[in-house]
Amino acid sequence: MNAKSHALNLSTMKLYQRALIFVFSMLLGNSAIAQDAVIIADGNFVRGTIQGTDFTTVNLLADNKMIAYQAKDIKEFLWNGNTFVSKPIVVKKRMEYRFFKLEEHGVVNLYAMGNIVMKGPPEQRARVMPSFGVGIGSGGYGGVGIGGGISIGGGGRNSRKQKGANRNAVYYIEKLGTGPLQEIPLDGNTGNETELVKTILLQKLSGDADLAERIKATDSFDAKNIEAFVSAYNALQK
Repeated sequence: MNAKSHALNLSTMKLYQRALIFVFSMLLGNSAIAQDAVIIADGNFVRGTIQGTDFTTVNLLADNKMIAYQAKDIKEFLWNGNTFVSKPIVVKKRMEYRFFKLEEHGVVNLYAMGNIVMKGPPEQRARVMPSFGVGIGSGGYGGVGIGGGISIGGGGRNSRKQKGANRNAVYYIEKLGTGPLQEIPLDGNTGNETELVKTILLQKLSGDADLAERIKATDSFDAKNIEAFVSAYNALQK
């Protein structure tokens, strides 16, 4: 093979390699975009790109259409690797559904609501239709969205929670089989509030003397140490 033919072959190989890299990049890019999903029921989901949520509605961009799913119509949605579960809640004496971000999962679940911003108004309201698939589900925590509720409304700090997603996160704790979600007050860490948080944690994370002593010895609570306590408790139950 002469030098000219060898050079042409090398050039062709480089072009082929670049084409392969481009194709794989496109495939990986499309795969990343399609990671978001709305789960209507187990095994029934729609893939797309989540555009945002106000915790009552989630906007999904799929097939170049913006679709709004109501919390009452779906089970949960997956967004950037996070799970948002639809659960009942009492709003002004009415039972409604809201999305709660799952922070810790186990015997005790920890949820957050807040700090998420919608990216624009929905263009189309979803009609919940079957779209069956395999490989996405609830992660095995059946029964999480059943029963109970929390009072929201009436003024004060609770009324501020309803003004949309531009607010500090509000945390809720749930021990399955022991009643509805319970809000964990983390607004100001006053003495009374700290004692209330201790009482809630000692009730929900019961049965371990060492963990109870650590909770009692804590001077103030925030999202980080609340998550650490719940995670430690769940690990002890396995």
